[in-house]
Amino acid sequence: MKLAIIKERKNPPDRRVVFSPDACVALLAQFPNLEIKIESSDIRVFSDDAYKSKGLIVTTDISDCDVLLGVKEVPIDALISNKAYFFFSHTFKKQAYNRNLLRAILDKNIEMYDHEVITDIKERRTVAFGRYAGIVGAYNGFRTYGLKYDLFDLKKAEYSENQAELIRNLKHIKNKLPNIKIALTGKGKVSNGAKEMLDGMGMLEVEPDAFVNTIYNEPVYTQLDVLDYNIRKDKKYIDRYDFYNNPEEYDSNFMRFAKVADMYISGHFFGAGSPYIFTREDAKSADFNIKVVADISCDIDGPVACTIRPSTIANPIYGYDVQLEREVDFKNKDAIAVMAVDNLPCELPNDASVGFGNMFAKHVIPAFFNGDADGVLERARMTKDGKLTKRFSYLQDYVAGKE
Repeated sequence: MKLAIIKERKNPPDRRVVFSPDACVALLAQFPNLEIKIESSDIRVFSDDAYKSKGLIVTTDISDCDVLLGVKEVPIDALISNKAYFFFSHTFKKQAYNRNLLRAILDKNIEMYDHEVITDIKERRTVAFGRYAGIVGAYNGFRTYGLKYDLFDLKKAEYSENQAELIRNLKHIKNKLPNIKIALTGKGKVSNGAKEMLDGMGMLEVEPDAFVNTIYNEPVYTQLDVLDYNIRKDKKYIDRYDFYNNPEEYDSNFMRFAKVADMYISGHFFGAGSPYIFTREDAKSADFNIKVVADISCDIDGPVACTIRPSTIANPIYGYDVQLEREVDFKNKDAIAVMAVDNLPCELPNDASVGFGNMFAKHVIPAFFNGDADGVLERARMTKDGKLTKRFSYLQDYVAGKE
């Protein structure tokens, strides 16, 4: 099998890559029948020379390769017909802005595999950048806090080499923080990535009830699971799976944390039917204390009411006036400072690429050589022979423009 690492062509540029030079070498040693070509790129976090130095083929012609691996959406005019592609297509949720991309994939008889739907036999995602979104998001949250209150000016994550440097930077500013309380929602990869940063800088973790009821003489944080900040309407306590299966039976109970928290980091998954974590009306309450939000999840006009638009790596922070419900200067004393960058892993391309590549090598590449024994490829295949696969046939009306 011939595999190609393609050049990222989407703007703004993304420096991430599926496999580092070392990862390619390891794969070639593990799978003797595998060939890998690297499409030349002047933006990739690992240079062409870094791949060449490992004896890998770097070229501008990948037309003879069978499987093409990328990160972001491939521009329509760059798609090569009759190939198999892996990348984040952002189509499986019927995103309108990529409808034409999926149409082109079908027209060009491309076998499309989306990274976002690669799962194990229990339907759990196995390949993702979520951890790195959490790492960068938490760091950016502290940078936002420092800028809002003129306490410190952290170096931007995109100018840092790796996670270790980010943690060193946070350790240097920890003693400049007042005795703030930080609420972190979620228990998955994103939230746990954020937790790595809080633990790495030496911040004290406390239980949710203690967070609400205790005064501390140092900065603290608490990590909240879904039943910490949601409560059944009938006041019964069942378990988290009841929430996942019946989210409409729940109301948010987040205000008990919002009354005492100074900063909020959102690392949760928000499912259809789930109650908003806090609403615009909640934010108007005199009891609402949060003034800095690092919204890693970045659902616009959704569960985190102050997230009214995504921000960018170049301009990551905006202010939200809770009374006027509009954007203002984030340094306004009454404004919530919002960090809502929607492509956070791009700021840590080296670490993110290595981590992602390790997951892809473990969970996907073997499927090409074992007859897809665990159904990894079958579950992730969105198109084949110019048609949607059965698993993704629900996209037919989306492709046709009927919804």
